[in-house]
Amino acid sequence: MSDLVLTSTEAITQGSQSFATAAKLMPPGIRDDTVMLYAWCRHADDVIDGQALGSRPEAVNDPQARLDGLRVDTLAALQGDGPVTPPFAALRAVARRHDFPQAWPMDLIEGFAMDVEARDYRTLDDVLEYSYHVAGIVGVMMARVMGVRDDPVLDRACDLGLAFQLTNIARDVIDDARIGRCYLPGDWLDQAGARIDGPVPSPELYTVILRLLDEAEPYYASARVGLADLPPRCAWSIAAALRIYRAIGLRIRKSGPQAYRQRISTSKAAKIGLLGVGGWDVARSRLPGAGVSRQGLWTRPHHV
Repeated sequence: MSDLVLTSTEAITQGSQSFATAAKLMPPGIRDDTVMLYAWCRHADDVIDGQALGSRPEAVNDPQARLDGLRVDTLAALQGDGPVTPPFAALRAVARRHDFPQAWPMDLIEGFAMDVEARDYRTLDDVLEYSYHVAGIVGVMMARVMGVRDDPVLDRACDLGLAFQLTNIARDVIDDARIGRCYLPGDWLDQAGARIDGPVPSPELYTVILRLLDEAEPYYASARVGLADLPPRCAWSIAAALRIYRAIGLRIRKSGPQAYRQRISTSKAAKIGLLGVGGWDVARSRLPGAGVSRQGLWTRPHHV
């Protein structure tokens, strides 16, 4: 294992147990590139949020300077051959090996710019646009690493990223509010008369959270269709990740507002169980008539 892969693997192990668990199912070469891409994405997110490998975000004093530096370092990695730090060296290696359009990594940076600008998300479409930039494009890049080049299949990969992010938003409502952020649609909050305050959601806020989880469901369903176009072990890994992430939303539904009194996550035992279920999802995705239309779903920009 190269030093770059080893450093990236340490980052994923500390930053996301769910992703680390699912990645173990991938073939070695694809797994290495997936882990390296994740390491850069995680590093970029942590730079903007003042985090350390997935810890709770903290307000930072110089967000614009951090964003500017991230843009400069990312372009240096994509366009040049000079020395860069490990996360950017990982991005360079993966982007060149899999022929990423430069716009893809820069789309992720644009998502962080939305955070720095404290963008106001008034509608569901606003939230989905943000979700594309911070998660949907990651799904697209991951699918390319797995050998996908067809736009319709990349759209399905983007759908999984959107579903993940909508779930993340639902889970992190209280934590985000502590640093002055809100990703729930403003018009939904207004309609429900909901405010974000206190350690647990009010009944009004909880209805908005459930509404967002409902919106994630067709994106999860669309993403399952894309499993059929991935190499089998990759498909199994992604199916497991889908199940593990979706379980977060199911826990919110089952436990109600009190779920927010502690970190909402999936236990290690549950993760192991969901790995097996993911295998059945892959098999079902390959059956005749397993397709689900994307009609009506938000669609990513297609870069030339």
